[in-house]
Amino acid sequence: MSSSDDARATDTTPFDRAHTDDLMSFLAASPSPYHAVATAAERLEKAGFRQVEETDAWDGTSGGKYVLRGGAIIAWYVPEGAAPHTPFRIIGAHTDSPNLRVKPQPDMGGHGWRQIAVELYGGPLLNSWLDRDLGLAGRLSLRDGTTRLVNVDRPLLRVPQLAIHLDRSIHEKGLQLDKQKHMQPIWGLSDRVGEGDLISFLEEEAGLTAGSVTGWDLMTHALEAPAYLGRDRELLAGPRMDNLLSVHSGTAALAAVSGRGDLTYIPVLAAFDHEENGSQADTGADGPLLGSVLERSVFARGGTYEDKARAFAGTICLSSDTGHAVHPNYAERHDPTHHPRANGGPILKVNVNQRYATDGSGRAVFAAACERAGVPWQSFVSNNAMPCGTTIGPITAARHGIRTVDIGVAILSMHSARELCGAQDPYLLANALVAFLEG
Repeated sequence: MSSSDDARATDTTPFDRAHTDDLMSFLAASPSPYHAVATAAERLEKAGFRQVEETDAWDGTSGGKYVLRGGAIIAWYVPEGAAPHTPFRIIGAHTDSPNLRVKPQPDMGGHGWRQIAVELYGGPLLNSWLDRDLGLAGRLSLRDGTTRLVNVDRPLLRVPQLAIHLDRSIHEKGLQLDKQKHMQPIWGLSDRVGEGDLISFLEEEAGLTAGSVTGWDLMTHALEAPAYLGRDRELLAGPRMDNLLSVHSGTAALAAVSGRGDLTYIPVLAAFDHEENGSQADTGADGPLLGSVLERSVFARGGTYEDKARAFAGTICLSSDTGHAVHPNYAERHDPTHHPRANGGPILKVNVNQRYATDGSGRAVFAAACERAGVPWQSFVSNNAMPCGTTIGPITAARHGIRTVDIGVAILSMHSARELCGAQDPYLLANALVAFLEG
């Protein structure tokens, strides 16, 4: 099936809705990267996968396995009788999204207001976080060396916008936000700044004893539930679709092919943290995690360095991340001949300067997978006058010498607290990913 702006799916079957309904549940259950990997792991456990610890010796048995490290998960399925040099087919994605993250000394305030000190993570659309009821979620590190997930999923914080009466020129000069002064949320009233108040509150929320928390990785999340939108409910609005949409589809695809006896590749899901700030972390795509897991899988099956080199040479990665659907109010910002549409199927992302890793051979791999799945697909390329974003794709290709193709789903409002996509596109992406993993 060739790429075409007109190759759009128009009917939503009940099974399509079931997949999108499940995505909505996944988004709601995953307000932080730590929750996202826990949710993915739970689903993989139901499909027969088991967790392996990085500190343990690994065996070469077949079956589904996964590694958790912070906000990252690497999962793979070894078919019965797989040789040590068997190549991998990898779905790459990331678990983090732009948001507001709690600083090391969080308690602040003034003028009778109690506030939380936050730092901007990634590149959030700041205006989308204004006047929105926010929850707080993430990971608490305890004095005994363990961690605990916490999720205050109710109205707790709010970043109030200045009233127009106090900024009469806003419509002439535009909204101007100071990242330090104007983005600190309120969470109550007080004439004093109570040091330790927030962490004490979260210890109570998590059922922990006072003073047991010594570290934290906490972030805000929008509380509105994911929802269908439009007259015919053909659109999906929700938080963190960049890039939990791909994590969800990748998890579903990996679970779907596990147990297959005819696989000639080892299917892998690699969902990394910290893509939004450059991937340079031990849980990021520019870290050693993926390479370490793949190498250990080869060696656990009795492989040698030569087997590892052969396996990597035959490996292909689909780096799946959201991209830009053509915006009806800003169509001139897009390339004039490439206008990806909602519900038009997954997009193939191309940039000749290697901001995306796709080349002609990668296009052929993706086209073949979509054809086998009966899925329409589209091409995306940036307007030459607009700087192009990037993904984990080029990092994966360069760091591991793995052929990589950048794909995804076209959305609007990327990096907003609430994004928008076609309600059918997640299902179409998942089907393409299944066909890719099947080889």
